[in-house]
Amino acid sequence: MKKDIHPDYHFIDIKMTNGDIVKMRSTWGKEGDQMALDIDPSAHPAWTGGNTRLMDTGGRVSKFKAKYEGLGF
Repeated sequence: MKKDIHPDYHFIDIKMTNGDIVKMRSTWGKEGDQMALDIDPSAHPAWTGGNTRLMDTGGRVSKFKAKYEGLGF
């Protein structure tokens, strides 16, 4: 492999939505930085089986439902 062409791969802290902190290796940020997640595997329906509801940030879901409420969804 060529030298000095790969990004620095180091440990960072990942803060989950429930407050848990997980150490992971990443090229993001610097050693010891913390990345806070808005959606993570403990909260997203894709990983939880679809039983939880998505948070309506900015009223987008409400606007969609209001726009198409007469179509019988």
